[in-house]
Amino acid sequence: MNSLDIRIAYADTDQMGVVYYGNYLTFFERGRTEYLREVGLEYVKLEERGYYFPVIYAECKYVSSAKYDDIITVETKLTELTAASITCEYEVKCKGKLLVIGKTKHPFVNRDFKPVRFPPDIRKIFEKTLEKTEQKA
Repeated sequence: MNSLDIRIAYADTDQMGVVYYGNYLTFFERGRTEYLREVGLEYVKLEERGYYFPVIYAECKYVSSAKYDDIITVETKLTELTAASITCEYEVKCKGKLLVIGKTKHPFVNRDFKPVRFPPDIRKIFEKTLEKTEQKA
């Protein structure tokens, strides 16, 4: 699991002064990017090898709201690994209070956007990470 702290900017909020609901998907993306970096799979290096992780499914459940200047924590973990996709789950909190839970699914695709199996080195990293997640559960 990876944790990323983000300070809420004024531009992240709506007219009601709370974080605009769509921005949580951006926060998920930032959390996922840092998660991949932490396990040794930087997006830029994957792209250099000709691979991408588009989003094919996303869900959010909103529990509470963050406001301007709050510092939120995005917790990201890998929860599912198939031959050619991953699923990540997220919890967004502020001062320990749960704000949002979510999930995204990502096929592993090549430059032609065709799904491909993970190369052995990448699969090994995900298997090791998933194993650690399951041990903590």
